[in-house]
Amino acid sequence: MSLRNTEIFCEIATQRSFSRAASARQISQPAVSQALQQLEDQLGVALIDRSQRPIGLTPAGSVYFERCQKWLDDYREIEDAVTRFSGRLTGRVRVASIYSVGLLQMSDYVRKFRSEYPDVELSLDYVQPDEIYNRVLRDEVELGIVSFPKDGGDIGCLPWIDQEMVLAVAPEHPISDRESIRLTDLQGLDLVAFTHDLMIRRATEKLLRKSNVTMHVVHQFDNLETVKRAVEINLGVALLPLATLRRELEFQTLRAIPLSDCTFVRPLGIVHKRHKHLSRAAEKFVELLHEESPEHEPVSPFSTVTSSSSA
Repeated sequence: MSLRNTEIFCEIATQRSFSRAASARQISQPAVSQALQQLEDQLGVALIDRSQRPIGLTPAGSVYFERCQKWLDDYREIEDAVTRFSGRLTGRVRVASIYSVGLLQMSDYVRKFRSEYPDVELSLDYVQPDEIYNRVLRDEVELGIVSFPKDGGDIGCLPWIDQEMVLAVAPEHPISDRESIRLTDLQGLDLVAFTHDLMIRRATEKLLRKSNVTMHVVHQFDNLETVKRAVEINLGVALLPLATLRRELEFQTLRAIPLSDCTFVRPLGIVHKRHKHLSRAAEKFVELLHEESPEHEPVSPFSTVTSSSSA
């Protein structure tokens, strides 16, 4: 049995798509089809039902997929244990992140990781929060980076950083010259907000309600970059993580005003499938995130698990 062909079959079964499996494995779609055909010829049975859209598994394919997933997990654990003796790090790490984690920041982490561990295949996708949890549970990624992380059931969470929230304003906004601002000073201001399905919006509303502050939501978006663009053209102000404003502050297209009368942070966490072995490569990526983050107090990411609520 070819290990490579079995891994490709499991990728097809997980992705329910030949093209997405090819993208995940970074090979061509014909190579994916050829690997599956070789495996089916070897076993003498069809594993994929190609008549369905999205494609599905045959009864034999379902049995094979279930057994092979466990076998591949065991194989990677064995490989991990043995390669420790060589001092060389190999394998792959698949990560899914929310869009608003900070594209520049994540690019720096990815670049450094690839430089330090060139034999590890690292992939990073940006998707919505719910999809990150789904991918973790379906074993499509080893790690997910989310805000206000859930921890419970089949999801485990490693704490990462608490990002300071500030008021982002356009340079021409009347309050842009303020060195700091109280929550009560936000009363009546136009707010560019995130959509209600995102935890950051609910956390912001909770904070404002607690201080009896009412702001006028003039626009709402599910994408951090769109929120920033709206604030840049002075459609309103926004409460945003300071770490995500790096480029805008550098080019002076936005100004960040700290909140003087409260501590408002956005917690970021690294979620994974509980009780599933984290490869040494995945552990090294988590360690790098902690070591390189200026906002994080140096602790061992594998020493504790938080119990953050998503409510």
